[in-house]
Amino acid sequence: MLSDLSPLIAATTRWLTGAYPAGGGALASALCEVQARQAVTVAAWLRYPTEIDAALVTMAGPGGSGRLDWITGAEQSAETPVAEWAWRTWVDEVVASWAAALLSDPELAGLAVDALAHGEHAGHTPVEFRRLLTPDDSDRTAAALLRHPDLVAPVAGLHHAQLRDRLDPGRALAA
Repeated sequence: MLSDLSPLIAATTRWLTGAYPAGGGALASALCEVQARQAVTVAAWLRYPTEIDAALVTMAGPGGSGRLDWITGAEQSAETPVAEWAWRTWVDEVVASWAAALLSDPELAGLAVDALAHGEHAGHTPVEFRRLLTPDDSDRTAAALLRHPDLVAPVAGLHHAQLRDRLDPGRALAA
């Protein structure tokens, strides 16, 4: 059974960078993509914390970008060739929402990365999320749209409560 989240991570990263593109050329695009990929990876590992979870989503499919496309106005037309939108079936709406929240809230991103220490994914290889956690000026400039809280709010807000619950399960009971 396949338990590799890379198709989901790649498609969701591609969707985020398409919806919130970098400005300023090839280097800015690369920096924006790295930040999006790091946020999507963290979000995917949080959403699917075990190999069994990952295997199940690869069997069932993550759901696609339909609602995300509608929210951001990137809906595909009937004339769009299948090859141009087929990758969108691997976009995970919850992962995209969580990644957008992580990119626009540094404190939340830190909590999320800390939470990965207890998951199965982080133990396989050492992973660094520097561009997500401590972006420099060139990172911030490259991903200005992707990191802007107001611009990503419609996507980040979709599943924000679920992300908060995942990071602090006792929060609702303590309040």
